[in-house]
Amino acid sequence: MCTDCGCSLEATKPGQKEDANVHANPQLNDEQTVKMIHKILHKNDHQAEHNREHFERNQVKAYNLMSSPGSGKTTLLESLGQHLDLKFAVVEGDLETNRDADRLIAAGVEAIQIQTGSACHLDAFMVHDGLHHIDLAPLDICFVENVGNLVCPATYDLGTHRNLVLLSVPEGDDKVEKYPVMFRQADAVLVTKTDLMPYFDFSLEEVEKHVRKLNPDAPIFAISVKQPDTLQPLIEWLQQEQKA
Repeated sequence: MCTDCGCSLEATKPGQKEDANVHANPQLNDEQTVKMIHKILHKNDHQAEHNREHFERNQVKAYNLMSSPGSGKTTLLESLGQHLDLKFAVVEGDLETNRDADRLIAAGVEAIQIQTGSACHLDAFMVHDGLHHIDLAPLDICFVENVGNLVCPATYDLGTHRNLVLLSVPEGDDKVEKYPVMFRQADAVLVTKTDLMPYFDFSLEEVEKHVRKLNPDAPIFAISVKQPDTLQPLIEWLQQEQKA
């Protein structure tokens, strides 16, 4: 089981020892469990590298979108479908239903739905299965919309190139401190639903301060799909990432 919730296993970042989390979790300290963790993590990391190579062979930049449920991942992708001058598809992850993939398809965005059942995050094998249903050749970008969860997805390598973490105004400005692993892993942080800031006790300055403590280099974008002009800095960043 994963060290966060028990649904699967925690992946490692490049350069991190595979057993780095074991000492903080005494239930994982027996030799048999440690061996099992190493074996499964190795398999996932190997598949993640395969996914990354597959994206790169097709010159596709891949992004892992992570956040709480309801932060606006799917809505953002719908809006980017209208405003982003790059062709993209979406691997969509949810426990059940095809609703989010259906929404994207209705908006003209190619999408494939992965239903994880009881698993609270995607893994590299699920993404690999989804890629069998997407032709990457004509694409510039592939977005992987992870299961809504601020804990487990942060530590699981899917084979993407960048992590985008969304935090919506209604969730509150304390989530960066409460879920530091997620924001430490972010390559960019998107504060969403900023049109609601007048109605919530939410400080963008507090979010920026705490993100900077964890992740000094990650750009922070304050956006609202209700105000399309706020998407422009994010769009420019995505366009620049294509050249990286």
